[in-house]
Amino acid sequence: MTLTANRAPAEQRTPAKAEKRANPLRFVILAALLALLLIVIAPLLIIAINAVKSPADYASGGPLSLPPRLYWDGIVDFWNRVDFGMKLWNSFITSFTVAVLGVLLSILNAYALGIGKVKGRVWFLVFFLVANLLPQEVLVYPLYFLSKEAGLYDSLISIVIIFTVIQAAFGTYLLTSVYQEFPTELLDAADVDGAGKLRTLWSVVVPVSRPTLGVLFTFFFIWTWNEFFLPLVFLVSNDNQTVPVALGVLQGDRLMDATMTSASGLIGILPAMLFFLIFQRTLTRGITAGAIK
Repeated sequence: MTLTANRAPAEQRTPAKAEKRANPLRFVILAALLALLLIVIAPLLIIAINAVKSPADYASGGPLSLPPRLYWDGIVDFWNRVDFGMKLWNSFITSFTVAVLGVLLSILNAYALGIGKVKGRVWFLVFFLVANLLPQEVLVYPLYFLSKEAGLYDSLISIVIIFTVIQAAFGTYLLTSVYQEFPTELLDAADVDGAGKLRTLWSVVVPVSRPTLGVLFTFFFIWTWNEFFLPLVFLVSNDNQTVPVALGVLQGDRLMDATMTSASGLIGILPAMLFFLIFQRTLTRGITAGAIK
């Protein structure tokens, strides 16, 4: 009895000692994550500070000093100089259209390859995987030639078509791996109820995979918004330029001082950040659903 009584407190003290030993390690991990967070946020803070700083304050205090007063003329001048409202609209309508069409095309392709199990689906998946690995520089001349022949050069429609196909290649590859593990019980139940292929797709498959589709939509929108190289080649007129192209073209302007450059960077990145924050719960649900599955 005595040995048992003495052993029990020792066993009770063991988790407490282990927890005390884990506390320093936990502190180190939290400190490292905090340092990493500061490294990521620091450039954004510097850009935001310099965007509301006058050229005189920047010249006297440097890029790291706080402005004595908020100076909004740099943001206003940049907005008016490049007609930034039109650039925002071009980027939004292009990114939104590509995200919607890319998700729809990915659903149809993945349904045929993952659930329909068409013949040669492995080679189709290899094709989509190779398409994702091709650099955009390889695609420039063929796409330029085709857009010229089709009369779509210097048009937002050409950008929508190109990036819909590019994004759908990735979406098809991802969704096919998801649909290959789709519960067959749900498909059999829909078949018993007399549902056809299309009704099964839109009434059963799409609602179940909605979290994953939300993740794809968010990624497609942000990826298309940040695209620079192909829009720079295909959108030559000022009225059709997107936000990244407008920012890149004006970087070599001699009238752009450091504060206006910071203002342009801040305005250019804010819409994508706001979109990401708005759809953050969609991303979280999609990732959580995939982890649970």
